Amino acid sequence: MSAMDSSPNPTELLRIAGIGTPLIGFYDVPEPEPFAPFASPQHCIFPAYPAWQKGESVLITKEAFSCGGAGYWLCGVESRSREQFVDFLYAKEGLKASRELMQQWLEEHPPYQQQYPTIVIGPLRKDQYRHLRTVTFFVNPDQLSLLATAAEYHHAARECTPVLTRFGSGCSQLAALFDDLDAPQALIGALDIAMRQHLPPDILAFTVTKSMFEQLCEVTDDSFFYKPFWKRLQRTRANIKLERESKTSS
Repeated sequence: MSAMDSSPNPTELLRIAGIGTPLIGFYDVPEPEPFAPFASPQHCIFPAYPAWQKGESVLITKEAFSCGGAGYWLCGVESRSREQFVDFLYAKEGLKASRELMQQWLEEHPPYQQQYPTIVIGPLRKDQYRHLRTVTFFVNPDQLSLLATAAEYHHAARECTPVLTRFGSGCSQLAALFDDLDAPQALIGALDIAMRQHLPPDILAFTVTKSMFEQLCEVTDDSFFYKPFWKRLQRTRANIKLERESKTSS
């Protein structure tokens, strides 16, 4: 399989995990037309969550972005001075214990560097795989634990960390906060309390680089996917659901 042209098949992975929501790709593209139709979320990209479920995408450029955070983290647009940005995040939002820590964090976490004029965030499209940068799974905690285990499956302890958690906005966690987008890495996202209002309360994000996505889709019969731990967890959840339904109906 060519990583440039051939999209891996996630069907078996999604079936085992019980993931029914569409996978969302982060694309860096020269032309956005293949991704239409487009949603137009205001103030944040994550109100598009229902639109993504319907097959719509979000288009972001340096000239048109849904919020200042997306403009900065995805396109490198600085709509205010660095001093004003630090003051907003530290003093107004209270996101770090000091102005110096906020300044240092920004210096150490630069925005995503675009290759093409347009960023598109929306459902996966096989014919655009060569422009894909990351894939996001929207999952419940059990599914997150399965994917996090799967992300470690091909890696040893001394290699680069396969699964990351990073402070940052929801949009920055889609691409900007990875160590290396060309390496097989995953990032646990949707941890930004400012954007979580746009997601169901039991949903988190698990965003993976292209090479990690390819590894996750390599489900083998002898892997933990088919072993007792996951099956036992599924049975436990099913029994709890039945008990609750029984109590509700009685």
